[in-house]
Amino acid sequence: MTLVFVKCLTIIWLSALATVNFSGRLAAQSSALDKAKSTAEAKGYLFETDHDAIVAKAKKEKGFSFLSSWDSDVLEPLNKAVKKKYPFINVRVGEHGSVESAQRFLLEVKAGKGTKWDVVRIYTEFYDQYPPFLKRFDLFGMAEHGVLAIPPKMIDSRTRSALFLTSVPSVVAYNKKLISENRVPNTWQDFLKPEFKGRKFITDIRPLALAVLVPAWGMEKVLDFARQIAAQNPIWVRGHTKPATSLMAGEYALFLGPNYGSVASVQTKDRLGVLAYKILEPVPFRIHQSHGVLATAANPYSGLLWLEFAASAEGQKIIDQYGPLDASAFAPGSHQEELLKGKTLSIVDANHYEKLDDYMKQIVGAYGFPKVTR
Repeated sequence: MTLVFVKCLTIIWLSALATVNFSGRLAAQSSALDKAKSTAEAKGYLFETDHDAIVAKAKKEKGFSFLSSWDSDVLEPLNKAVKKKYPFINVRVGEHGSVESAQRFLLEVKAGKGTKWDVVRIYTEFYDQYPPFLKRFDLFGMAEHGVLAIPPKMIDSRTRSALFLTSVPSVVAYNKKLISENRVPNTWQDFLKPEFKGRKFITDIRPLALAVLVPAWGMEKVLDFARQIAAQNPIWVRGHTKPATSLMAGEYALFLGPNYGSVASVQTKDRLGVLAYKILEPVPFRIHQSHGVLATAANPYSGLLWLEFAASAEGQKIIDQYGPLDASAFAPGSHQEELLKGKTLSIVDANHYEKLDDYMKQIVGAYGFPKVTR
């Protein structure tokens, strides 16, 4: 009886201790949330400590309007999935499909117009001009503390109000019928070999891949490499998808620096299986598809829930499926997370993002302003 009594006391004591520990953890979490909210609000940010409160506020809104650069192949399944999770959210989508239209819209925002939109895609070229016009949600803080189910690395930790829903590695693409895999460069410097001199490969006159190497190499090394690439006399093209299609058709053998997503998209149409790619290190890798809720948004909380869903595992899976393969490498379980695992990356994060246009201008100068050729 004594032994049984002791065991019962032990069980009661352990249960009480577990309850105390659990209550202590809850209290610590609540204290950390309160402190984060206080710090955020002191800096002028909006910080919600309860996800249910975000949902409740969204239910009082009338859906939301979204100025997007995605095509319907991605948006329709995303919106359908959001509607299934949040039946009260109705989405109205507008097209934001070019740098020119993005510039026009930014001018409207600066003039106090454009107020019918709640969420907007923020183009790279104008990223640094948007922070004053974004709703000051502390997305980063809410993600860090688990209020929003968004991987914090997908959020700009400086502005705290913009997030990046996709990412883009740059690769080397080639036509397997025109060049064997063992002849395809294994390093970026391999492109400087004599065998690749004289119109032996194509590359984009807008040098995104080289610009994204700046974080790993530094500007001087990149500019020196650019000058040597220009001396190889490559075939200058513009864009990624059309040149990759020409590569598949056998017009070219080798492509320096196309976006991985562009190559993957063309591969889905490659019936002969001739289009292939290599990943060279350091891998030029940049965050992409920046979005934010506008300060003038009439339905900010619905927009916030949509962005959270798009950054979630379910939303990123949809982006991977219909993008295709565009989901962020910072999203656990994404295709790119697996693709780039263990590789050395040159990362254009938010600290480099707004400088990317300047990087490219300097590199084009190092090229010597070549002309686009067909």
